[in-house]
Amino acid sequence: MKKFKMILSVLIILTSIVLCQQIIHNSTINQANKVDSAELNHIRYGLLSVDTWKTQVSGIVLAEVDKLDFTNDYETELKSNIETQLNILITKVDEKIKQSNKGFKGAIKQAFIDIFISIDDIKKGIPTYADSMVKEMQKTRNQAKIKALLKEKLVQYIDKTFDQQDMSQVERIMKRTDSLDIETARLVLANEIAKKKEVISNESIILISISIILFLLPAFNNKEALQPFQYSIMILSLIILLVVGVTSPMIDMEAKISKMTFILMDHQIHFENQVLYFQTKSVLDVFWIMITHETFQMKFVGILMVLFSIVFPVLKIISSWAFYYNYRQARENKWVKFFVLKSGKWSMADVMVVAIFMAYIGFNGIITSQFGKLSTATKDIVILTTNGTALQPGYYLFFTYAMLALFLSAYLAKLPHEEK
Repeated sequence: MKKFKMILSVLIILTSIVLCQQIIHNSTINQANKVDSAELNHIRYGLLSVDTWKTQVSGIVLAEVDKLDFTNDYETELKSNIETQLNILITKVDEKIKQSNKGFKGAIKQAFIDIFISIDDIKKGIPTYADSMVKEMQKTRNQAKIKALLKEKLVQYIDKTFDQQDMSQVERIMKRTDSLDIETARLVLANEIAKKKEVISNESIILISISIILFLLPAFNNKEALQPFQYSIMILSLIILLVVGVTSPMIDMEAKISKMTFILMDHQIHFENQVLYFQTKSVLDVFWIMITHETFQMKFVGILMVLFSIVFPVLKIISSWAFYYNYRQARENKWVKFFVLKSGKWSMADVMVVAIFMAYIGFNGIITSQFGKLSTATKDIVILTTNGTALQPGYYLFFTYAMLALFLSAYLAKLPHEEK
């Protein structure tokens, strides 16, 4: 039985090492994919983009031009407009001729015009002219020409409407995903994220399960004391959990408008997955952000976070190992005693677990509350908001480390008393 436990423990540790490497590798890839996906779906490239609005609105306007039909339904109104415009045109032409006919020669020329040409008579024929023009416009080929002319002018106006956005990040992502357009890049990233998420979740569940099994093995035989080999294996398991816990993302924070639609000119204006805010961070990511910040306060907080949540736990693990084996009389060393027996309140691993969980609940509650006010569904407009805040495998791995570390520390605290 003892030999079986040793073999099983070695197999679990080897498997844990492989899983640790795989989880970190896959999490790093998926973290980059999530950031790029959030960038492509950011609201500045959609709901707040002039180019996106131009694409949707121009499509609607051009479609409405195609629907134009100069039939009897519009004939009266069209004829009235043409008559008005012809009347204005004839009046302006008459005024222009009179202005040009100044001086002696001009007066003679104008006198002949007034004798032989009557502007009033010309205007009396406006309804007839308008009828002829309407009939011409109602011909299929002429309608096609008019629509083509209108479209050409609209396209010219549309081309003059644009925004000056920095698209370097979008171009980089499209190049990385080998995509010809943004939509293809979005689909590629979405598929990769879904696949990696499933793989990381499965790997994390396996790692957590076998780590718990490793710590439960000694309980199968209460009469048998915990052997040094088993203790070393447990220490190594804690190190693996700590490493993967602090290097993998612990929480994703996302706020987005999942859907927004309204009707314009009997056509639907539609926006999807408009990301307002997104962050996915591990403990080391947060530390790097803080330590590179300009202000001293942020640097100081970053140092404290790493000191109490990474450095102290590592020193405690090392001291625990030395204490258990009494390496060079380690049980008499005041620093070893401090880290093994008194540093529990300083490691803050359990505090950090609670802090991250409370941050998740708080952020989740704030977004849900505020988005609840924004969400609406009426006849004219539909806005659906989504809170994508979620704890990630890194949190559960770190949580497992903290719980198993407490279990091992409790055992070690009794060890000196038992041996005296």
